[in-house]
Amino acid sequence: MNLYMISQAVNQDYDTYDAAVVCAESELDARLIHPDEERQWESMWAPVDKVEVKFLGSADPSVEAGVVLASFNAG
Repeated sequence: MNLYMISQAVNQDYDTYDAAVVCAESELDARLIHPDEERQWESMWAPVDKVEVKFLGSADPSVEAGVVLASFNAG
């Protein structure tokens, strides 16, 4: 598993996520992770093709796949 920073610059309004650190097997898997999987994609995040992904490094084996830390801009 790897750690990735995912970010978006499409939705810069209040009550949106701008970035997250996620644990995933690949860059593609990281791109598909929503910072809050219970929310709608476009209203609080960005379309998958607009998500930027940056490899951070290998994750400790104890870290499970998914969101490690997310940045939310509350309004």
